[in-house]
Amino acid sequence: MKTILKLPLIAALLLSFTHVDAAETLNGAGATFPYPVYSAWAYEYNRITGVQLNYQSIGSGGGVRQITERTIDFGASDDPSKPEQLQKNRLLQFPAVIGGVVPVVNLESVQPGQLKLDPESLCRIFLGEIKYWDDDKVKKMNPDVKLSHSEITVVYRSDGAGTTAIYTNYLNETCPVWKEKVGAGKAVKFPVGIGGKGNEGVANYVKRTANSIGYVEFAYAKQNKLDHTQLKNAAGNFVEPGFESFEDAAESGDFDPKKDFYLWLTNATGKGSWPIAGATFILLAKEKTDVNKSVVKFFDWVFNNGDNKAKELVYVPLPKSLKDKVRAYWQEKGIY
Repeated sequence: MKTILKLPLIAALLLSFTHVDAAETLNGAGATFPYPVYSAWAYEYNRITGVQLNYQSIGSGGGVRQITERTIDFGASDDPSKPEQLQKNRLLQFPAVIGGVVPVVNLESVQPGQLKLDPESLCRIFLGEIKYWDDDKVKKMNPDVKLSHSEITVVYRSDGAGTTAIYTNYLNETCPVWKEKVGAGKAVKFPVGIGGKGNEGVANYVKRTANSIGYVEFAYAKQNKLDHTQLKNAAGNFVEPGFESFEDAAESGDFDPKKDFYLWLTNATGKGSWPIAGATFILLAKEKTDVNKSVVKFFDWVFNNGDNKAKELVYVPLPKSLKDKVRAYWQEKGIY
């Protein structure tokens, strides 16, 4: 005996399937800084839940612009928005994970972590005032490193980038002449050098260009086998980038939900702190309650299950106390 479905029932079934399919895809875009860990988390979340998270690594500037224009479900930026800017654009903001920006070099016969730099020398290199690797200021910090009289090629981000915002915020804090001549932000006018798009672009340029120096999120340095430098931190110690020094910097941060977690972690005062650390943030449109609940569900899963993957990729998961603050913030906004 054939079963005949009435048309209204068929329509209802189709509508329900359409709703499920729509709910199974979340679209985000923005910072390249957290792309490696977001990709890993999204893959695992999709495997377990069937929900697909599409994240486009287009730079923090693009992420802020697209969520402001409401063309995506969530934006991502390493350049935190101030509360008044969030209010103007009707956005919510919370941190997702913490990482570090590192200077990387392509120098013959120099090993990863062998070259030491302080804030002044790094600043003068990116201003174009230190032009050669055997400059006296650099040699004095590196008596055991063979440095040739080779012209330095600076590589910077050509797109609007939270990585640039973190990096230039650090230079602003530690080098008055940088603050006076260049300033800080997602996009600044670098006095010298060549631009690469995304952390990927900078990593590729440094890898291909002898005697170059650039800055990338640490995961990109690791993935591309680039030679990182040591840096002199606020406590006066030369430190290497890595999980411990990023975590030390993260512990210095007092994230306030009343300010939508707006905070910089650069030039942290801890004895072992990496000086160019930063949180990366998620941005949501206030009025999109249902979509926001789906995005928050993903990040709640991340907070519960994603720490090991973050550590594996040399990111610092948020401390439990901060995760609890974020969850309380979600609850207050009616999306948790």
